[in-house]
Amino acid sequence: MKIAVTAANGQLGSSVVNELKKQIGKNNVIGIVRSPEKATHLGVEVRKGDYNNPNDFNTALSGIDRVLLISGMDDPQKRIQQHRNVIEAAKKNGVKKIVYTSIVGDEEKNAFSPVVQSNRLTEEDVKNSGLDWSIGRNGIYIEPDLEYIDTYIKEGEIRNCAGDGKCAYTSRVELGYAYTKMLIQDIHNNSTYNLVGDPISQKELVELINQVYNTQLLYNPISVDDYAKERKLELGEFIGAVITGIYKGINDGVYNIHSDYEKAAGRPFKSTIEMIKSFKYK
Repeated sequence: MKIAVTAANGQLGSSVVNELKKQIGKNNVIGIVRSPEKATHLGVEVRKGDYNNPNDFNTALSGIDRVLLISGMDDPQKRIQQHRNVIEAAKKNGVKKIVYTSIVGDEEKNAFSPVVQSNRLTEEDVKNSGLDWSIGRNGIYIEPDLEYIDTYIKEGEIRNCAGDGKCAYTSRVELGYAYTKMLIQDIHNNSTYNLVGDPISQKELVELINQVYNTQLLYNPISVDDYAKERKLELGEFIGAVITGIYKGINDGVYNIHSDYEKAAGRPFKSTIEMIKSFKYK
């Protein structure tokens, strides 16, 4: 069984490739990337695949049995056709199964909603492809908070507009494990899974970070408007609005959801403190 992973040199793609290598051997794993010269570190066969170029994928998916389509990072409206390029090439090449990395989120109520809408449209395209399929809906990654730890320490707090809302976080390592199982095992065909852990509040997240990092951070809830101003100033209009939309979504309860992780992975999701420790000591 030959399994291909698109966007394989991104952080999620690399996590899946590494887990696949352990479970089916490196000779059965193909990484598809926009710039193959930047992906030699993956230790598997690498093929060129630009989401904007259908011909790339007509070649890249030759001889492939199953493919993981990792959601693109382009403008939400552009992603729909980009993903279709991969789906059509998969059909032409006789690929048997497509697994798609979608996301949790609200389709209407915040600035992150256009991204969620584009993911839902690709979910429908995958389901209507005529191929076997599985869909994972990724939660909010915990890693960005941990990568930001130096800034939090400098400021003495984590500040956002999530309020008392709870968020079921996920991590790239846990996703790598689940998507590998979803690719390999047929019991996951025609299933959509929320790939998240236990819901926690920002206050609880801060307490866990303090335990692991031996810090004394506080959680400071601020208004959506104030947070939007801060984020847009630092990250620009588009990304600032998207980040604000995510934290407003937490406040609205969008990410306080049940987890299907154990169904997908065959084992429970790591606890939040385990994820934080894994990140710190990796």
